[in-house]
Amino acid sequence: MTDDASLDAALAAVDRRAAEMLPLLRRWVEVNSFTGNVDGVNEVGARLAEALAPLPLALERQPGDGTGDHLAWTTPAWRDGAARRIVLVGHHDTVFPPGTFEAWDLDGDRLRGPGVLDMKGGLVTVWAALAALHDAGRLAALPLALVSVGDEETGSLDSRPFLERLGRGAAGALVFEAGRVADEIVVARKGVGTVHVAVTGKAAHAGNDARLGVNAIWALARFIDAAQQLGTEDGSVTVNVGTARGGTSANTVPAHAECAIDFRFVRGTDGDDVLVQLDAIARDVAAASGARFVLGGGVKRPPQERTAASAALAARYGACARAEGLGAGEAPLQGGGSDGNTLSALGVPAIDGLGPRGKGYHTHDEHIEVSTLRPRARALVRLLAAW
Repeated sequence: MTDDASLDAALAAVDRRAAEMLPLLRRWVEVNSFTGNVDGVNEVGARLAEALAPLPLALERQPGDGTGDHLAWTTPAWRDGAARRIVLVGHHDTVFPPGTFEAWDLDGDRLRGPGVLDMKGGLVTVWAALAALHDAGRLAALPLALVSVGDEETGSLDSRPFLERLGRGAAGALVFEAGRVADEIVVARKGVGTVHVAVTGKAAHAGNDARLGVNAIWALARFIDAAQQLGTEDGSVTVNVGTARGGTSANTVPAHAECAIDFRFVRGTDGDDVLVQLDAIARDVAAASGARFVLGGGVKRPPQERTAASAALAARYGACARAEGLGAGEAPLQGGGSDGNTLSALGVPAIDGLGPRGKGYHTHDEHIEVSTLRPRARALVRLLAAW
């Protein structure tokens, strides 16, 4: 716990640091950090590291494999404070390819630009809180790690082992994805899976030798019809065939066809069940049609399941948020995943959506409410000062 004078000093430090938040955020937003733009992602990572350099944090850099680098900063207390460790999670890549959305449009309280919400605004919130805690002499003794990865927008496939290594066994995880309407705290997200289905049939002339062919498109259509029915009425499992293609011409029995499937699920076992059922459907259709099926992919993100521990962490953070005039309710189950899913699957209590309030992420109307930056940073200071 912390005494009132120490907390007051840290909160006052946030107020002093608040004027630096927008200029710093602009430096990060001005650099395109589309996940596939590795140089841009690494430049934003370098600018983030530059901003954190004056703080008592040790930097670890994990080179990305075809992605930007993944970064982690730890306090001196991290090594010896295993039972009380807390992990702050962010990412410094965005979804916008170079030239598609480049803006810094500040209109009153509304700031529009690529990454201001998802999630460079979340990172600047973390920076302000950590800088303020340092100013008040409170940071070094916190067993804290900040992790920012360079591939979150494509599923964190490369960075996942890095995050798992740092987060395993932590007492809590805070994820600074986009703040929700009314500042609702995210405690549950669906798991995410993708499957690519390739079907091989046998080509034949559609007029002269149709019976000699094996129609890959027809086989795929039968598979798709069965796959779509795996979704549940209550929405706890959804299956969507998002793309399908095949064939070469109308007068040729198609020898090849393929589709891509997205599936979402609330419980980890449900994701495994979907994969088993898709495989069984493929086997049945192959036996009936003579086509050959190859399925690839699997679960990309496990679900972030609400637990008693994560609900307690949400309530604890919520009290801090209310003290700063922010909302503190729990958000409904979210359909999209984040790195909070990864830590939740390790048994770490995780809450998400702690970035500034805003709307339009992944669109050219992505924006934040600037007035929520400072109270978000102050709420985080309140939580960490008492950790």
